Amino acid sequence: MAVEILMNNMWVMLGAILVILMQGGFILLECGSTRMKNAGHIAGKTIFTFGIGSLIFWACGYAFIFGENSNFFVGLSHFFYSSNELNGELSSSVFFLFQLAFATIALTIAFGGFAERAKFSTYVIFSILFSIMVYPVIAHWIWGGGWLAEHGKQDFAGSTVVHLTGAMAALAATLLLKPRIGKYNKDGSVNQILGHNQVFTALGVLILWIGWFGFNAGSTLSVSEGFFGFVALNTNLAAGSGALGALLISWLLLGKADVPAILNGALAGLVAITASCAFVATWAAVVIGFIAGILVFYSMRFFDKRNIDDPIYALSVHGTAGIWGTLSTGFFATKELATVGSPGLFYGGGFHQLGVQFLGVFASGLYAFLVSYVILFVMKKMMKGLRVTEEEETIGLDLSEHGSYGYPELVSKEKIS
Repeated sequence: MAVEILMNNMWVMLGAILVILMQGGFILLECGSTRMKNAGHIAGKTIFTFGIGSLIFWACGYAFIFGENSNFFVGLSHFFYSSNELNGELSSSVFFLFQLAFATIALTIAFGGFAERAKFSTYVIFSILFSIMVYPVIAHWIWGGGWLAEHGKQDFAGSTVVHLTGAMAALAATLLLKPRIGKYNKDGSVNQILGHNQVFTALGVLILWIGWFGFNAGSTLSVSEGFFGFVALNTNLAAGSGALGALLISWLLLGKADVPAILNGALAGLVAITASCAFVATWAAVVIGFIAGILVFYSMRFFDKRNIDDPIYALSVHGTAGIWGTLSTGFFATKELATVGSPGLFYGGGFHQLGVQFLGVFASGLYAFLVSYVILFVMKKMMKGLRVTEEEETIGLDLSEHGSYGYPELVSKEKIS
């Protein structure tokens, strides 16, 4: 028993490390998908906001999610967390770090909608308010014993809690910040603003792919019977089929194998399987990922045509795929694996679980969007804008916000790409 307790704690701690490592994947993904003149800013703000998000989670985020004496919205104990008790077979401090990693990922996803035009101060203030008022509330509803948990909402590792929450905050930001300079013409036509390093983007996706084994398989919180291996298998299959789905649809419609579509297809497969990885059979994981890859391709085009400037495609990868992944358990959850909620439609469960999943998507997505929008709207009024000036955006956020370039040898004041 002592050995199993040790192994469980080591496994969850490894999961936390892998999820934290995903921040490095997001740095490369976001830097590679944007322009050279903003690379240093993107890397720096990701590290800083991870730090501030960690502090807020310690102060009150964990308490709001998992605290006792809870009300309809949040828990109300364990503020300024300092426990190291053994809860069952898991150290409470290890579990705390694992949950902290998830909270900061949601924040990083949200910031995809701020890219290349938000003030650094906007990131700082929104990090604090999102980590207090948005993420913990939804996490409590689903993972902390809240009202959606009581309804049997299935979200094993966070398609709703982490990905949809972050995406809806990103949507609020993109609407209030408005598009980047030069992204759309007066007639509404789209100008492509290409990222400066596709290799960085691909490497970022690979790091995220690896980190996702901590995200999903780590959420088993145990090495017992090796079930984490099954979850990891489903995760990998969905990522591969997501990339394949995006490849095929882009090749069919564009006549070429579009690399950004393939990369985002893999991520969409990962996001989609996050809710269902422990509840569905392997064949269903392939189907879920494949559909996610196709959906993300159409979603990217959908938002672009409506002049919603989403540089990192957070709305499509984490929002659209997050919705599909959450709903997918309502179709594919098996009788044997549905340890939470009920079996899906295809396994004799009727429409009940699908209805619960839809309720969770609607309530969580609406709450995340509305509260984020109100926070940012108030910030915009009080801070005299969320966005840098036109001149500062043209120069680049590396220089205008931080006084130095991410690539000092390649970028000069005279020539900015």
